[in-house]
Amino acid sequence: MTKTRPSGPGEQAAPTPRAWVTWVIIAAIAAIAVVPLATGAADHLDEPFEGADARGEEAVQEVAPDYEPWFDPLYEAPSGEIESGLFALQAAIGAGVIGYVLGVVRTRNRLNREAAQAGASTGATHEHPDGDGTGGANAAER
Repeated sequence: MTKTRPSGPGEQAAPTPRAWVTWVIIAAIAAIAVVPLATGAADHLDEPFEGADARGEEAVQEVAPDYEPWFDPLYEAPSGEIESGLFALQAAIGAGVIGYVLGVVRTRNRLNREAAQAGASTGATHEHPDGDGTGGANAAER
């Protein structure tokens, strides 16, 4: 069952999940990260956290030992730590861009919703230059 809370003045209450759902999701994420480490799921491998690129390269060498890559890398990191750091930097920049875009879209939707509600709550009558608020309907009566 979900609780409801008002989203703002004049808005209907939007359903929100209970707090325990959030904690269950956090526990599931932690279990996904910890269980493989705790059970030793990759103990049989020389490098348990080897990247997909290295494994792909090994598979290609097994299948076609005389294969030559079409391109050379633009930049070859001098060590695995620097390569991992650059990968983490790339992931952080991507997450920042995605977060920025989601924030812009959310804010734009909220502002559009507020503008629509403000227009609906004021009645949005079209003023006529005569200023009586009737849209010129009483002009013939004058």
